[in-house]
Amino acid sequence: MTETRRKAYKFKLCPTPEQEQKLDWTLWRCRELYNAALAERKEAWSMCQVSIGYYEQKRDLPAIKALRPEYQDIHAHVLQDVMKRLDKAFAAFFRRVKAGEKPGYPRFQGRDRYHSFTYGEYGNGARLDGGILSLSKIDRVPIRLHRPIEGMPKTVTISREVDGWYACFSCADVPTQPLPLTGQETGIDVGLKSFLALADGTFVANPRYYRKAEKALKRAPRRVSRRQKGSKRRQKAVKSLAKKHQKIARQRRDFHQKIALSLVRQYDVIYREAIQSKNLSIRPKPKPDGNGGYLQNGTSRKAGLNKSINDAGWSQFLTILSCKAAYAGKRVEAIPPAYTSRDCSGCGERVPKSLSVRTHACPSCGLVLDRDTNAALNILRAGQARQGAVALAAVMN
Repeated sequence: MTETRRKAYKFKLCPTPEQEQKLDWTLWRCRELYNAALAERKEAWSMCQVSIGYYEQKRDLPAIKALRPEYQDIHAHVLQDVMKRLDKAFAAFFRRVKAGEKPGYPRFQGRDRYHSFTYGEYGNGARLDGGILSLSKIDRVPIRLHRPIEGMPKTVTISREVDGWYACFSCADVPTQPLPLTGQETGIDVGLKSFLALADGTFVANPRYYRKAEKALKRAPRRVSRRQKGSKRRQKAVKSLAKKHQKIARQRRDFHQKIALSLVRQYDVIYREAIQSKNLSIRPKPKPDGNGGYLQNGTSRKAGLNKSINDAGWSQFLTILSCKAAYAGKRVEAIPPAYTSRDCSGCGERVPKSLSVRTHACPSCGLVLDRDTNAALNILRAGQARQGAVALAAVMN
């Protein structure tokens, strides 16, 4: 039996100016409904200590349509998805509160923060007919199908980006395409000097797309600030700035896709650090001044590296790597990163070193090699030891 996965397919839409106005109008109304539903939840709790959930707000949609006839021009599933998004935001908020993390209460969405709406059931409101995507209450919009869609489409999300509109099909039961097994395993250590270090001593250079474009990015906001607010020239400058950021993001994602595919083709099992990049890229925390206030020059463990960490995009890369491995019948295992850079891969001796020391030199066994290669070797051996323990436990049981 062929194994299947969930997969998304994204395509560019080619709407007419009239269709773009309908898409913009629908997106505006969805954002308005989201903010109104959020305000309702906040007021109900602050005034009556009553918690309103998804199903209560979903049942109010017919009444909203009666009071606001313009919402009758939006498909019911699109409006229901707005309520579902808000409910997911509150679920994530309560989860963070329970875990003791920074809560991050759901916020109102401005026009530059709400970018998409979703048809929750393919075939009911959104259907693909050759090179045309039929959207209920909107129109038949041409679409560029640059590759075939596999599996069974479940939902269709329409999103607006700086260079136009896109449709994303979320498909279930997409058959995997296993790659030939090579019998090879490796450990990888992500970094900043080099993007990736493998256990065999191979390095992948860090492209640093943001750093290379930083000079042009500094000029673009200045151009925006010189334009008069509300003018067409300012809108043009804002769009130009957004396109520069979009290009960097696409370059980074393309690089991640290619490196991940190369690793999946070469290795059957890839062991990587179980890092949380959001915990590495943090703003300096202010220090108390002893008088109830805070000093301005607070420091944090990774202060000064935030821009480089975000430029590398470790989290996105590791997510892409895991998805590609699962689709190709390979495995990616997360290993705790504790002491992987300090422990000697030759004898196990723990050698303390600061982040600026890039060479591992063991005083016990005399091993000298790159710090990241040493970490990749430790990750590989820790992963193999874990798999051996799991196999032994299965045999014993």
